[in-house]
Amino acid sequence: MNPKASPERPVSIVELGVAEAYDLLVNRFGVQDLPPLEAIENEDWGRDSLLSRFLELSPPDLAAAGLTWDEAPSDHPALDEPT
Repeated sequence: MNPKASPERPVSIVELGVAEAYDLLVNRFGVQDLPPLEAIENEDWGRDSLLSRFLELSPPDLAAAGLTWDEAPSDHPALDEPT
């Protein structure tokens, strides 16, 4: 799991990479009907497909794994914000 995860700061699911999302789905949540990682890791649709599978999981299960759908606050201002 992402080393940035902690009980105080869950990791946003949208921050997960393909390999990390795949590992969590298979090893933490027991999802078994995914294509092999090698088949999806370099495909444009692969990450979106994996992340969409987290929608099938309950919020308490996600929270227990240190995950959230909330986007993490950025340390940097948005591009359209004045600095």
